[in-house]
Amino acid sequence: MTVRNLDLAAAAPPRPMSRLIAPAALLALALATPLLSDYALEIGFRLLILLTLAEAWNLLAGYGGLVSLGTASFVGVGAYVLTGAVNQFGWPYWAAIAAGGCVAALLALGVSKAVFRLRGLYFTVGTLALAEALRLFMVNHQGFGGATGLFLAVDPPGLRHLFWIALSLVVITTAVMSVATGSRFSILLRAVRDDEDAAAQIGVRPFRIKLAVFMLASFLMGLAGATQGLKLGAVEPYGMFGVQWTVNVLSVVIIGGQGLRAGPAVGAVFVVALSEALADYPALHIAITGLIMILVIRYAPRGLVGLARTRGQRMAPLS
Repeated sequence: MTVRNLDLAAAAPPRPMSRLIAPAALLALALATPLLSDYALEIGFRLLILLTLAEAWNLLAGYGGLVSLGTASFVGVGAYVLTGAVNQFGWPYWAAIAAGGCVAALLALGVSKAVFRLRGLYFTVGTLALAEALRLFMVNHQGFGGATGLFLAVDPPGLRHLFWIALSLVVITTAVMSVATGSRFSILLRAVRDDEDAAAQIGVRPFRIKLAVFMLASFLMGLAGATQGLKLGAVEPYGMFGVQWTVNVLSVVIIGGQGLRAGPAVGAVFVVALSEALADYPALHIAITGLIMILVIRYAPRGLVGLARTRGQRMAPLS
């Protein structure tokens, strides 16, 4: 018996040139960092954090089929853990950020049995409920600062330093994605995504595969949340556990291309550029972003990257 709809192309190694695009872009960005203005660093930081979250969500949903609306759960946990590690234990920033990612992964492990009992839309709603439950928990417990949140006891690093940290997260995320999508794990993951029952019948252990990708994506989201908390110098439940994290990540992946390696990068650049262009018109920005998402879902379900690939394949025989 074979797994239905298994994308065998996932087993093929990436073309040599395509492997070099992401490292080359990150190297160019690293070399340009000393030349960037504060404004460019601010925009770049937002872009890199959003890209990290989108890559993690793309791994979870695009490759694993686990459509989650709980991004804010792991972003918020990462931010709060960083604040606690710095304030209570005096940990250095890098250790506190790593702790934020690890605790986010442990949260994923802790809730995995409950949420994996749910499938499809029920899983999606369950992850959304988790984020809301955590937000309410933080609001009602003064040990975590209650509704007003917590402040870092020390000053956060400078903007350029924060940019380097965010860039490091993208490097880590890119490396994780390259390994996860270019190895045997990718085949097992897509097998479980396409037909969990059939995958189990041929010896794949769906729970272990889903748990691995869930914890991995949550770890990356926790790192991003911790870094965001470090930049803000304060955390509060409405901001760190807010639904806007989920909406922003969804818009990036849908517009860029779900399940495609370049999708999150293209989507992140598009969404951040659009938000800057319409910064003075927030209501218009929300409306236009929503309209673009509807058009992409309707006419380009594989996103801008998928649309470009399709057009390129159609034009190739003519050249």
